[in-house]
Amino acid sequence: MNSEYYSSLISKCITTRHLKLGHLLHSHFIKTALTFSTFLANRLIEFYSKCESIQSAYKVFHDIPIKNTHSWNIIISAYARFGLFDEAHHLLDKMPEPNLVSYTSLISGLGHHGFCKESLNVFKSMLKQCSNLIFNGFTVVSLVGSCARLCAPELLRQVHGAAVIMGLNSNIIIDNALLDAYGKCNEANVSFSIFSRMPERDVVSWTSMVAAYAQASRLEDAYRLFCQMQEKNTVSWTALIAGFAQNGRGNEALHLFEQMMEEGIPPSAFTFTCVLSACANLALIARGKQIHGYIIRSTSRNYFCNIFILNALIDMYCKCGEMRSATMLFEGMHEKDIVSWNSLITGFAQNGHGEESLVVFERMIETGIKPNHVTFLGLLSACCHTGLVSEGLRILDLMEKDYGLRPRSDHYAIMIDLLGRNNRLEEAMCLMKRVSKGSDHVGMWGAVLGACRIHGNMDLARKSAEVLLELEPGNSGRYVMLYNIYAAAGRWDEARQVRRLMMEKDLRKEAACSWIEVRNTRYQFFATERFHCRIKEIYEMIHNMVDHLYDSGYLPCHSTFLSEEDQVF
Repeated sequence: MNSEYYSSLISKCITTRHLKLGHLLHSHFIKTALTFSTFLANRLIEFYSKCESIQSAYKVFHDIPIKNTHSWNIIISAYARFGLFDEAHHLLDKMPEPNLVSYTSLISGLGHHGFCKESLNVFKSMLKQCSNLIFNGFTVVSLVGSCARLCAPELLRQVHGAAVIMGLNSNIIIDNALLDAYGKCNEANVSFSIFSRMPERDVVSWTSMVAAYAQASRLEDAYRLFCQMQEKNTVSWTALIAGFAQNGRGNEALHLFEQMMEEGIPPSAFTFTCVLSACANLALIARGKQIHGYIIRSTSRNYFCNIFILNALIDMYCKCGEMRSATMLFEGMHEKDIVSWNSLITGFAQNGHGEESLVVFERMIETGIKPNHVTFLGLLSACCHTGLVSEGLRILDLMEKDYGLRPRSDHYAIMIDLLGRNNRLEEAMCLMKRVSKGSDHVGMWGAVLGACRIHGNMDLARKSAEVLLELEPGNSGRYVMLYNIYAAAGRWDEARQVRRLMMEKDLRKEAACSWIEVRNTRYQFFATERFHCRIKEIYEMIHNMVDHLYDSGYLPCHSTFLSEEDQVF
């Protein structure tokens, strides 16, 4: 029997991932001294690496008496693919004459596992040590991917320039990689320049261009290009849906999802996370439940075991106030990551269940999950919403002392809000002075101004407002809050002065609104609205509700009387 015959048997073992049969072949080779054949030994290394038996692969490599370049490249590639980069680096250093494949295997593996800087460093090392090597398309694609993940447009341009010099820019795979990378670096115009010059385009080219426009928030351009596509797949639809969902246009994202389903395009896990995010941001609980039902009916695709979908469902239920459903999903998860725990902790906090939020945190610590900055934002919010000042101070101290996490400005802003709400304004101001650049942080001063409104501290309110108006001269909400503080104190001259200043700057108060969801449709209602199609019924209902309030013993506060002009303001 010749080597080609045994090679074909190994190929069948690789195709079927038949580890037991591969072991039998390996034993036969040892008994018949065929392991001395470099060709067959290389095939065995490939077999073991494809079957995820890296130790067996290395043993075969180690026992080869005469290793050729292919032997080294296969084992380096195997280690890089499994993320064992110390071993891969060590083998590359020991390799007598590394070639382009050796370096590209390591560059690709590092980039795939998220070590993008290290990937680029290996490339630089290759250029220094092997100046005669001319890199190919595989190297370019790996490097371009690393630049995209780092969002490093300058590095990307350098790689692109080198590819043009090498004559590698007329390849559709490389063009697609460059198009996608520039899009991820928010360089949509450069992406379109590449796209428009491509002699041949496939569905990947069109999808990457749609995604580039969506990334740059140019949704009309993205939609126009999407409509021109002759062939659309799941990734194409998802790219557009994600663009609308991530840019605050959830209704359009959901409408696109409906169209996608009508055309029979199967959604992916990422599609579901995008539309669930849209439901969460719009508080469309009924629509979210419908999508949840579809996911349950699609269990044959293992969607309901996908941690990203489960996290998105938990987040959606939390943001819609359905904590019971969120908790049931969370408890039913076989595997929970930090996002799962953070979603539930934050959900309880935002829905006024501070104690439950703290209990979930204790459970999380017991399971060995290390908290991150988002965890502590949720915990401090829980303390803020339930007035747990001492617990909030303890948690802030716990961050750095026990977990090595330095509190950020947002953490201090919540703590200042907590102190302010409990009329501990002096402590809040002391905390702000201790924070680096705290005096320039909008959130902290906004919390102080809000506390001043609650407790009627005029002097500190004026100081806070002055700072905020300097930091955010175009934010009408700050003017409105200061106006309300003066109005509540009966200081009408100062209140009207704020109003005049706002009018001089041509700033308008954003109309308050509320909304409800009826039969998958969201209805918005703006304050002082007069032109809604059912305005008569709305006001009749409001008057009936006010009558019920009076009947229940409600007494309105008449301490402040506003003129008609001021009531509109």
